[in-house]
Amino acid sequence: MNVKLSFFSFLLISFFANAQQNLSVKGSKPFPATETYTFICEKYAFTGEINVQIAKTDKGGILKLTIATANDKARIAGGVYVDLANADVIACTDKNMKETEEGKTTSYYYFTPAEFLKLKKTDIKAIRFIITGNSNTFGNQTGYFTAINKKNYFSTAYDQSKKSFDTATAISQL
Repeated sequence: MNVKLSFFSFLLISFFANAQQNLSVKGSKPFPATETYTFICEKYAFTGEINVQIAKTDKGGILKLTIATANDKARIAGGVYVDLANADVIACTDKNMKETEEGKTTSYYYFTPAEFLKLKKTDIKAIRFIITGNSNTFGNQTGYFTAINKKNYFSTAYDQSKKSFDTATAISQL
């Protein structure tokens, strides 16, 4: 009895440890997705970070960008550039797929199959994006920003661990 219970517990824990993330765009069917990465955005004074998630679709992939804003008029708008570690750049056009809730704005961008193949082979180095909206006193910060694939703001010179997310590995496993 004890062996059966411990084996069942092991299976249950391993199932949840390997549980895959899903991404759904405005009520669409869920697509398999990476974990949500928090990229550092030093010039964005409101939070200094943006959440990035990538999903695989039948026709390529989806890039989901979510950032906290000071008011509901601020949006991630315009084109987005995904800079890869090998110096390639993927330009994503704005298809006006946006959501706003609970002080956060989310925008979705689509990758072609060829672009998604590039993402499988090379890590994302940075994402360049634009926040638009009305900028008033004590309002939201607007302008051009770059989010860097970096796990922490600070680290020591003695820290030999990898300081960025392995996006290519996660994307290739989708």
